Amino acid sequence: MKNPLVGIVMGSSSDLSIMEEAAAILRHFDIPYEMTVASAHRSPEKTREYARSAQRRGLNIIIAGAGGAAHLAGFIASETVIPVIGVPIESTPLRGMDALLATVQMPSGVPVATMAVGRSGAKNAGILAMQILSLHRPDLTEKLLEYKEEMAHQVEEMGTEVAKHRETSDKV
Repeated sequence: MKNPLVGIVMGSSSDLSIMEEAAAILRHFDIPYEMTVASAHRSPEKTREYARSAQRRGLNIIIAGAGGAAHLAGFIASETVIPVIGVPIESTPLRGMDALLATVQMPSGVPVATMAVGRSGAKNAGILAMQILSLHRPDLTEKLLEYKEEMAHQVEEMGTEVAKHRETSDKV
């Protein structure tokens, strides 16, 4: 995409289906982003260069998703001053708990905003990126308000469906 504002980095291509949730949110709001694979362990030099060049290349936020030892978000955060949002991914028999703990337990001075494990975490990472970007873009604030109104409307619709179901069940 042209002039990306958000970088989405994943430790492996197997993480793509989960990290696509963050990308979908960014596309919904017409925010340009880039996606790549980099590993804190298997390609540390590539990852270091990605993080160090991010701000110079125009990125405002990095969303980093990784499973297992999940050092990717912290490694990137140690090499840049732009906000990093970590998405723990369930990829081991520990069902993402290892990735969650590795992402959230950062030392003082190296913050990583840590989301929930998996798809909902990736989606929330996209939304948090939008909220950060909206601090200086009133047009994005309006879009976020509309998004939240739409979510509230969907909840109302679900409530109506449940009430209809209940009425039908009570008649039987």
